[in-house]
Amino acid sequence: MATRRPAPSAYVCSECGWTAAKWAGRCGECQQWGTVVERAAQTGIVRQVSPVAPSAGRAARPITQITTADSPRRSSGVAEFDRVLGGGIVPGAAILLSGEPGVGKSTLLLEVAARAAQSGRRVLYASAEESQAQVRLRAERTNALHDELYLASETDLGTILGHIDEVQPQLVIVDSVQTVASSLIDGAAGQPSQVRDVASTLIRVAKERDLPIILVGHVTKDGQVAGPRMLEHLVDVVCHFEGDRQTALRFVRALKNRFGPTDEVGCFEMTGAGIAEVPDPSQLFLSRGKPEPGTCVAIALEGRRAMPVEVQALTIPTAAPNPRRVVNGLDSARVAMVLAVLERRAGIKTSDQDVYVSTVGGVRFTEPAADLAIAIAVAGSLRNVAVPRTVAAVGELSLAGEVRPVTQAAQRRSEAGRLGYAQVVDDRSGTLRAAIDDVKARGTQRRREDDIPAF
Repeated sequence: MATRRPAPSAYVCSECGWTAAKWAGRCGECQQWGTVVERAAQTGIVRQVSPVAPSAGRAARPITQITTADSPRRSSGVAEFDRVLGGGIVPGAAILLSGEPGVGKSTLLLEVAARAAQSGRRVLYASAEESQAQVRLRAERTNALHDELYLASETDLGTILGHIDEVQPQLVIVDSVQTVASSLIDGAAGQPSQVRDVASTLIRVAKERDLPIILVGHVTKDGQVAGPRMLEHLVDVVCHFEGDRQTALRFVRALKNRFGPTDEVGCFEMTGAGIAEVPDPSQLFLSRGKPEPGTCVAIALEGRRAMPVEVQALTIPTAAPNPRRVVNGLDSARVAMVLAVLERRAGIKTSDQDVYVSTVGGVRFTEPAADLAIAIAVAGSLRNVAVPRTVAAVGELSLAGEVRPVTQAAQRRSEAGRLGYAQVVDDRSGTLRAAIDDVKARGTQRRREDDIPAF
């Protein structure tokens, strides 16, 4: 028996699946250009499907009777990567790791593959971008050689699935999903239809065999994962590998995680021998030596990890009608707002000064908690006095000159105390003027001991 219905839309977006009755140059759902394509005409007949009894292993059961004992997390061998994943790799998980070209995605995953192999698990590393010899050269440099680590240099999806059947690995890494193509789908590798089919096939294999698979994903010039948006919906975990090419520091952040939190951050450092974990990055963003005028330490929060970041400011008198404002590592709009609040609410004039503000170590510190440290650093530079090493500042400034509380304030103060900062200037001061006076009083108290001028 059949039921007739109106013919479906003849055009569909290859990115998000949006349908339309006529062609459009831009998708009405995801707003992408050139993704609406014509699909084959349908007959409009919906046939009834006979119900099929589910297998015993997939029968519906009360959630209280379902156990997770068969799905224990397995460590990747890299503690910082495990932190981002929520404690380890879940069997059958599909993980997508994206990042800018050259940031170190392949280096990190080769390290994960080597450590997993060293723990007794068989790993298949399928590289669609490099030959086996090229991967071997990088593995020699990073000391990632092991007999249980298998390499394959393939761009065909069917061949990669054949390697999975032959090797029987316990972890699969595909580098990258945009360079693998399926012979069953028309089009070149990297096209939305190819990426969708390759990803869905690999994810289906992962679920059926409880085989964790890590996919490397390219990004567009806007920083988004290349390919259809559906790719991010299909996988279980989406991680982004980021870092400044001018510095060796790298961060891995979880943008989506079905098995854990998304507020954890893994910290790494690129070295000549590969990638190294940085379990305690507290000292990376602080300058060494005696405190100098125009510096102040703030406590940043990266995920759940609190760490000190030194904010530096330099002011130079100028007769130019438009003084320069140069900002590095901070939000330039917030710096401009802090300078306006300083002049209006605290009586510290900056309109006749060129102001340069930066962080130490190349870290980006754009949260509002940096406001008070910026204000104190600029005031210290103007008055040519230094903040004692035992003082840190955490607070958001309002346009009225109030110091407002920030998120996770207790955790920031606890981290500051652990690192030796005896005094934390924060919202308890009330106003910006009171906070600066508070730092001045503490600087006077520590002047003889630290041999620095009072603030």
